[in-house]
Amino acid sequence: MAKDIKVPDIGDFKNVPVIEIFVTPGQTIKAEDPLVSLESDKATMDVPAPEGGVVKDIRVKIGDKVSEAPSF
Repeated sequence: MAKDIKVPDIGDFKNVPVIEIFVTPGQTIKAEDPLVSLESDKATMDVPAPEGGVVKDIRVKIGDKVSEAPSF
């Protein structure tokens, strides 16, 4: 069953850019594997997989800006 990954709480920041994507569609991942990296004014944060599985698709690109809650 497909599961959307939500952007975790990133504090008071809005429109945080995606600076790196670590996975590709069809890739098998484990829980806690990094999926994407986000960069705010104060820190870089990797977003981990909440559980293992196979990446079905990726809905963001490098340079896209995300806020808390949108799906990847």
